[in-house]
Amino acid sequence: MSRFSLTARLSIILAVLTLTVMTAVGFIMYRTLERQLMVRDDGALVTRVEQIRALLHDEDVLDLIHNKPQLFANMLGNTESLLVLRFPGRTPLIEVNPGNSPVPDIAAVPADGKLSLAAVHHRLQGDTPFIYTAAQARTTRPPYRLEIITGRLMMERTRMLASYRNQIFAVVAGASLLTMLLAGLVARRGLLPLHRLAAQTGRIGSKNLSIRIDSEDAPRELKALIDAFNLMLDRLELSFTQLSQVSADMAHDLRTPIATLMGQTEVALSRPRPEEHYARLLGSNFEELGRLSKMIENMLFLARAEQAGHAIGRVWLDIGDEFATLNDYFEGPAQERDLGLAFSGAGRIYADPQLLRRALANLLANAIQYADAGSTVTISAEHQAGHTTLSVSNLGADIGEEHLARLFERFYRADASRTTANQASGLGLAIVRGIMTLHQGGWRATSAAGQTCFQLTFPHGERRHDDDGRENGAEAPAPIERP
Repeated sequence: MSRFSLTARLSIILAVLTLTVMTAVGFIMYRTLERQLMVRDDGALVTRVEQIRALLHDEDVLDLIHNKPQLFANMLGNTESLLVLRFPGRTPLIEVNPGNSPVPDIAAVPADGKLSLAAVHHRLQGDTPFIYTAAQARTTRPPYRLEIITGRLMMERTRMLASYRNQIFAVVAGASLLTMLLAGLVARRGLLPLHRLAAQTGRIGSKNLSIRIDSEDAPRELKALIDAFNLMLDRLELSFTQLSQVSADMAHDLRTPIATLMGQTEVALSRPRPEEHYARLLGSNFEELGRLSKMIENMLFLARAEQAGHAIGRVWLDIGDEFATLNDYFEGPAQERDLGLAFSGAGRIYADPQLLRRALANLLANAIQYADAGSTVTISAEHQAGHTTLSVSNLGADIGEEHLARLFERFYRADASRTTANQASGLGLAIVRGIMTLHQGGWRATSAAGQTCFQLTFPHGERRHDDDGRENGAEAPAPIERP
């Protein structure tokens, strides 16, 4: 069945359904006709006996039977009927049996008894039904009780039913075949929107991901599929664009230090140099190689962070201890820029220790780097139902609204004024986003009125998903705004 096309499957299914339904209808109609014919034939047999009973009240009839027995044979009208008139225990007065059917030996209905369809008996003679009955009739002569035995071989009815049955078979087969042909035509026409959808989809490639499937004239059943497909194309286009941008940015960022290394080495090898020159050259190359190594390490970290199911070791951490660690590490750099550090908030947070410190360190390093001299960088913790939010704020130049939504992308830099070419790799905030993704948390940045704030939201519990994909975390966090 899997080798057949959808059109062929629909045609076959409809043909089978038509065959099944019409066969059932034909069987019911056949049985109904058969029962009606049976009742009619039984009634005719009973009527014949009643007529003979009425005739036998006439004295002349017995003489007629003796003188002209062939007359009764002619009265039966066909060669399928049986008629025996006899006084009990005597030779029959008349026996008409052109079909040579065995004379049934049954109890006759008394002369004063009423004949009904229940007095008619049925049996098979060969493959042909045979109906018969027996009744007594009053006569004007002794012994006054004449026995009437009559029957009929239903050859004509059998032939008619066989013809009717063959007609039903022919009609059912023809209707099924016609249904299959018509269903094929209708299905082929009905599937035209799918063919158009396939043609439109086939024109979409990596170079024209902006093309969308037109759902204007599509059937209602396909609109949901087309909308979902267009949404998937939106996501693919965005991912493809970001991937292309990341590749370009990475090539650009790698090209600069490599070009520096090659240029310095080429100059050093152009002629003999003092030993001190080579020492400085090796030191400079070591710094460039360190930057390259760090960039590659960050890229590997981001790649691992985007893998679904990447496990992290979350534990409950004391916020005060984490703030103390950050203060010890960043107190010196902050003093170099004449900045103050202010920590507020207490309690515990559910996070991976190393990843938490790395995310906060990235934010705090940025805040110190871009804060106005003499200002204070604040780091605070706020507990809410189901989650804890950590905020890092500094005073300085605002970040444009158009940049806020893209700050956490790889290699994205807001503007030249916020870029320190010899240090910024454009991966710090992307790493923060990767860390928060691993924690199933949220992140966002705001900047207004000279204050820039980065917020990280850590859920208190694991967010697990059942087989249906529904989230059933022990402590579901509140909705988190994401840029």
